[in-house]
Amino acid sequence: MKKSKNENTEQQILEAAKFVFQSKGMDGARMQEIADQAGINKAMLHYYFRSKQLLFEAVFNNAFSLLAPQLKAILNDESSIEDKIKNFTSSYISFILQHPYIPNFIIQELNRNPDFMIKMKENPNFPNLDKFKYQLNKDIQAGIIKPISAEQLFINIMALNVFPFLAKPLLMAFTNSENDTYSQLMAERETEVSSFIINAIKKN
Repeated sequence: MKKSKNENTEQQILEAAKFVFQSKGMDGARMQEIADQAGINKAMLHYYFRSKQLLFEAVFNNAFSLLAPQLKAILNDESSIEDKIKNFTSSYISFILQHPYIPNFIIQELNRNPDFMIKMKENPNFPNLDKFKYQLNKDIQAGIIKPISAEQLFINIMALNVFPFLAKPLLMAFTNSENDTYSQLMAERETEVSSFIINAIKKN
């Protein structure tokens, strides 16, 4: 009789994998270590996930399914451009502080597998910029915001939010920070980034 997978065991594995990936990264993580963290043997781990890559993708997809709907909702709700920038930045940074492996994983996957983004875009919760563009153009025409393309503004938002996580070791060295201090700096960016961007684009 064929064995059936247990949802509790699978969730246990995902939580253990998330912990190991956060502390060791994709390259440094070992399946045996994940099995030990989950309290199961390696054979059982491979029964649920045949490879480290599949396990990492499962952890990522699990996290992405929590973040993407939030960001999509923010970009498409009826709030102002100013509130969208504040809410997007706050939601993104607070989430990545809990899942710090995600930015590096995306970059790693894009370098290794360019089709990875195509798979991500197929997700119905993948954020789109249509409402954001419409509102931004409306505010520019109304003289509320300085002329800027929605694409350039969104790239600026993403760059200021993502880069400090991708370049953490470098920026920790520059700022002479320890892990706890750097995490606090990142938490402060939930408001610092949005204030910086809003002040840069708003007309006086």
